[in-house]
Amino acid sequence: MGQTKKMREIEVVAAIIIHSEKILCVQRNQNKHSYISMKYEFPGGKIEDGETHHLALLREIKEELNMEIDIKNKFLSVKHQYPDFHLTMHSYLCVSANNIVTLMEHIDYKWLDKSEIGPLDWAAADIPIVEKLLKS
Repeated sequence: MGQTKKMREIEVVAAIIIHSEKILCVQRNQNKHSYISMKYEFPGGKIEDGETHHLALLREIKEELNMEIDIKNKFLSVKHQYPDFHLTMHSYLCVSANNIVTLMEHIDYKWLDKSEIGPLDWAAADIPIVEKLLKS
């Protein structure tokens, strides 16, 4: 009998960063996985061993954008099956005291009104968050 390959499980946190009623949207760089390459996403990343969601989010936003954020509350957890891995993403509403972004990993960013975020080319796992934001 052939062994079924266990799908890689990845758990991440994502920040919906708001400043002056604008939402930060960041664009991914080229990626070996075409289905997330160049897509927009909410910034964040993998939770490391022993980290809480809040600690992981603060660390990731500092590493990716050199920003300090204030985490307000949990927004939505999304489970998404990509072709090569299964993603669980926990998103949090956050605020930033300023809109200064230093791109360390991403190639572009936009501060947009909630009404403007829909048309961006979002990574599939981020779409349920975008949809909930548009309804809220």
